[in-house]
Amino acid sequence: MRHSHWFIAGILGLLLGGCVSTQTAPTAAPTAETRQALVPTGALRVAFLSGVLYATKDSATGELKGVAVDLGKELARRVGVPFQPVLYPNPAAIVAGAKSGEWDIALMGINAERAAAMDFSAPYIEVEQGYLVRPGVPILTSSDVDKPGIRVGVVERGGADMHLSKTLKNASIVRTKTVSDLDSLWGSGNADVIAATKTFLFDTAAKHPGSRVLDGRLLVEPIGMGVPKGRNAIAAAYVSKFVEQAKAAGLVRSAVDGAGLRGVIVAQ
Repeated sequence: MRHSHWFIAGILGLLLGGCVSTQTAPTAAPTAETRQALVPTGALRVAFLSGVLYATKDSATGELKGVAVDLGKELARRVGVPFQPVLYPNPAAIVAGAKSGEWDIALMGINAERAAAMDFSAPYIEVEQGYLVRPGVPILTSSDVDKPGIRVGVVERGGADMHLSKTLKNASIVRTKTVSDLDSLWGSGNADVIAATKTFLFDTAAKHPGSRVLDGRLLVEPIGMGVPKGRNAIAAAYVSKFVEQAKAAGLVRSAVDGAGLRGVIVAQ
């Protein structure tokens, strides 16, 4: 019986090991055709916004660190080319860059407007969007926001802007071009509330005693990898497969944890 028990355990171990191996196997090296479609310039140009959700500069070294850098570098390594980050100030600039051929892959929120210019993978993370209230402003819940005289700051054409432009009836929307402008707008008293990813809001709240990230969420924004519309479909398929394997192998979870992101979950 003892020998039988160990034999069965060994078989189960082999089966489970085989399952894990299948799920986490690295993306195969691309063919010459795929590499040319994905990396026409010889380096993988990876586009993303400058901000805590994607990447920030180390204050001591100036080095970019974050989820977008970790995943971009890993994809470049598998393709066998150098990693070249391409930072943008806002989502609209990334979409414009897709049309002018400025980058090869982009990491950003998925929506219908952007999908007209890009072919997206499935999401690799999902991000909660919410509200941050300026110190001294008497707003306690999300339902208190949509009232006459309340000014809500958003990044133009960002996820919060797209959502609130359709749903707010009484409050006014104040738009900025970049996330850093959004922080300045709120800090200078020209907005009562800002709406953005909770990752950014928690980071901002830590710098401003008395500010409050409200409970609840406006929406959950899926974040994926995209390639410019019109590129060889093989390139889009390769990126999509990479995203699925990066999730299965724990690479996305490791990158999220390493960046210390809050309000973020790894997409299923």
